[in-house]
Amino acid sequence: MRKYEIMFIVKPTLSEEETKNVISSFEKVLTDNKAKIVGKKDMGQRDLAYEIKKFKSGYYYLFNIEANDDKAVREFDRLALISKDVIRHLITKVED
Repeated sequence: MRKYEIMFIVKPTLSEEETKNVISSFEKVLTDNKAKIVGKKDMGQRDLAYEIKKFKSGYYYLFNIEANDDKAVREFDRLALISKDVIRHLITKVED
C-alpha cells in the first residue's frame, strides 16, 4: 500500500454548501479509484503567503490516503488542475 498526503486550497468566495460539494466530489474521485481515505482534516480559512489567482486567502483541506497504485492520485491531480474551485494543491508520497 502506498500512502499519500494531499493538501488543497479551495477558493474563499464559495458558500459553505459549495465548499462541502467540492470536498465531497474530490473524496468521491479518490474512493471511486480504489483509494482509502484514512484521515481528513479541515484546516479552515487561512491567509496565503502570496496572492494566488487574485485570492489572498483560502480554505485548506488535508487528505491522508492509501492506495495500491497511483491511479487515484493521478485522477485527483488531473481534476484539481481543471477545477476552478481549487486554487492550489500538493500531493506528497509518504514514506514508511
